Amino acid sequence: MNATEIKKVKAFLSTPKNIVIVTHWSPDGDAMGSSLGLYNYLIQKKHKVTVITPNDYPSFLFWLPGNNKVIDFSKKAKVAKAAVAKSELIFCLDFNSLKRIYDLGIEVAKSKAPKFIIDHHQQPEDFATYMLHTIEACSTCELVYDFINLMGDSKLINKNIADCLYTGIMTDTGSFRFPSTTAKTHKIVAELITAGANNSEIHNHIYDDNSESRLRLLGYCLSEKLTVLKEYNTAFFSLRSDELKRFNYKKGDTESVVNYALSIEGICFAAFFVERDDAVKTSFRSKGTFDVNVFARKNFNGGGHKHAAGGSSEDTLDESLIKFIALLPEYKKQLTHKKKK
Repeated sequence: MNATEIKKVKAFLSTPKNIVIVTHWSPDGDAMGSSLGLYNYLIQKKHKVTVITPNDYPSFLFWLPGNNKVIDFSKKAKVAKAAVAKSELIFCLDFNSLKRIYDLGIEVAKSKAPKFIIDHHQQPEDFATYMLHTIEACSTCELVYDFINLMGDSKLINKNIADCLYTGIMTDTGSFRFPSTTAKTHKIVAELITAGANNSEIHNHIYDDNSESRLRLLGYCLSEKLTVLKEYNTAFFSLRSDELKRFNYKKGDTESVVNYALSIEGICFAAFFVERDDAVKTSFRSKGTFDVNVFARKNFNGGGHKHAAGGSSEDTLDESLIKFIALLPEYKKQLTHKKKK
């Protein structure tokens, strides 16, 4: 955002408005943390704010302040459509294309309200009036923190906002271990803790409150569903819909499973394939120079970041796995793992 845009947005938000916040399909910690962090900021400015998700999200995020106000479009489409129709400004958080929010995107596109993208994914589409975007940011929550500061309202960052933004930063940086973690990231986190974020409690909410079935599903993935292709420095998991049912699958139960494949010594490319009713969903992770955003965009109708991306396939699970394995020879040179000296 340039100085002129910042001035315009500040002036626009100086009086109460009807504001809608939307985020991407199957929201994660950064999506919900940024959405509810922004929500808790805007309500202090006396705006009427509605947070809408395209579908549901993991229960380990339900504790976030403001969660009880979220509207799930897949369950309450009529209410969500009415909110979008009345909106005077729509914030689009943690996604770069209206396709990422499916049917909700149709409603957002129809709205005459200005759109404001706050996001850190590569190659954003040109549908917004305002944009706070950089791929250098570790998370969208980091950019929401920046936005509040650009509005001159750092003093309004209270515990509710801090808890939300800390959640998104922590989850999107892999608990501060991914390369996207910078000195700025730690400075922001320090400010959030000062504002009241309880880092230990937040970590427990996200990572240490598992159901028994979720842990048994993870154990099954590790013992029975892991495939390692050493010649391509690649490893992957796959799960069928009947296997999900066997372990009483709930939203979020397979979160971060793909990272276990990437943690294997010598592996620089990891994937996870899961069979849904309508398609096969994919997650990709990488180390080093291999760009999974490019890989996902080219081969699996997806995208994301250089080292973390997702996609989907309309083929069967078996066909998707055959396609994936058949693609690896094309990328063999890029998948060369450089051993430490």
